[in-house]
Amino acid sequence: MFIFILQIRHMLEGHPQLYLFAVYSALIWFLWLLKVVISRRYRAYTDEFAVSTSVVVPVVDEPLDLFRDVLGRMVEQRPGEIIVVINGAENPGLVEVCEEFAPLVRWTHTPIPGKRNAVMIGTKMSTGDITVLVDSDTVWTPDTLSELVKPFKDDRVGGVTTKQRILEPNRTWITRWADWLENSRALYSMPAQSVVGQIGCLPGRTIAFRRSILMRVMDKFMTEKFLGVFLEVSDDRTLTNLTLKEGYRTVYQHTSLVYTDAPLKVKKLFKQQLRWARGSQYNTLRMLPWMLGHAPLLAFFFVMDIILPFILAGVLGGWIYRSITGQGYNFYQGFLKEYGISTGIITVVALMVASSVISMSIRQIRHLSEKPTDFFRLPVFIIVSTFFLMPIRLLGFFRMAHASGWGTRAGAYAGGPTEITDDNDIAESAAAGTTAPASLALPDSVGGVSTATALATRAEVRTALAAESKPARAKRAERRRLNPLAGIPYLIGFSILILEAFFLV
Repeated sequence: MFIFILQIRHMLEGHPQLYLFAVYSALIWFLWLLKVVISRRYRAYTDEFAVSTSVVVPVVDEPLDLFRDVLGRMVEQRPGEIIVVINGAENPGLVEVCEEFAPLVRWTHTPIPGKRNAVMIGTKMSTGDITVLVDSDTVWTPDTLSELVKPFKDDRVGGVTTKQRILEPNRTWITRWADWLENSRALYSMPAQSVVGQIGCLPGRTIAFRRSILMRVMDKFMTEKFLGVFLEVSDDRTLTNLTLKEGYRTVYQHTSLVYTDAPLKVKKLFKQQLRWARGSQYNTLRMLPWMLGHAPLLAFFFVMDIILPFILAGVLGGWIYRSITGQGYNFYQGFLKEYGISTGIITVVALMVASSVISMSIRQIRHLSEKPTDFFRLPVFIIVSTFFLMPIRLLGFFRMAHASGWGTRAGAYAGGPTEITDDNDIAESAAAGTTAPASLALPDSVGGVSTATALATRAEVRTALAAESKPARAKRAERRRLNPLAGIPYLIGFSILILEAFFLV
């Protein structure tokens, strides 16, 4: 804020130079003000709505005590059914936990790992009018489900998400930061987008859709590519996009509260944020033509998410360049002349820190009003959000079209047809980077589903798998390895950075 004020004053005094940091700060403040103004109109839905519900829980591996608690809290709220889709390796422990809550809880297993495939399986098995997709480490609070379905009384609503916080946020600085970030989104971005009925990403920890919508868009959800790849990550953003394109509203119900876990180590946090950054920006570019025509406010929010890290990179590059070359106007010369070198530097640094804290305090006023003690953690929040999160978003942009799989789960479903011929080949093909089709990735072994249904499904799988020749499979595998479209994000990104470099020089 201190430097921003000095630069604005310098430009208002008649100097023609435009400063990137001034542009960056102005955009940050404009975005915040826009969200504040729009979100003031937000109201949660209050009318009761009775509707049949199916809860789908994809799971790979969870601590059994946690998973038992997750299912137990769902069972207490009596949805129509709870379908657990165990994907990847067989897990007898998870099966035993599911059986404890039978018959309300049914389980099924597919050897193909990946959340998207599991979502497809669970949705096809579901029977309720509303399908609720829940992450296996997400803990519901009382009335989560009854509050979540209230917006569906409005026939225009197609998707609803909850308010989401982090379990036991005081464990580490990472969990504190993650909880703060979640709460900031819940206080600004989510209600602002919900007011216009166009939440761009319904976070998938607990997310509800009309089942009829999911069934109509399932083929696109399981096969649609962009930039030459099918991206397994960001399944929640993809379903939100498809729901919006179907003409429905996507909204936020803050009275429906859930808690979820967060990484405890920096390496895992980095992988999580990189996965989210890749998926978010991939879907922004894929959705941009539609958003420009049907949701311009949403387009502005998401384009700013891409542009701001590049502007910040230009700001930091400019500071380094001018420090080395000695070029540019010295805003601190007056302080150094007035107070001397050592005292002047201390004064400038103190003013920079104080103004940054005040600036962030204003933009985080809603969160701080709920948790005043976080004021003393503002410097850490600023540093992590700026110097950890922003570079990850840049890396995510460049790498958005690199891998088609989950990224942290070997062998995850990656869209399109397959070359699998039996259960053993599933693991082999996954290791080789091949994929399984939406129509084939159905339950391998089933609990709570009739044997006849399971056998019929397996027969369809075997018939379809056997229909493809080895040369065709080899040719497609080669095409998958060579993806020149993966260079497009690099072209766009480096073009932005080069333009900034010309601007600085």
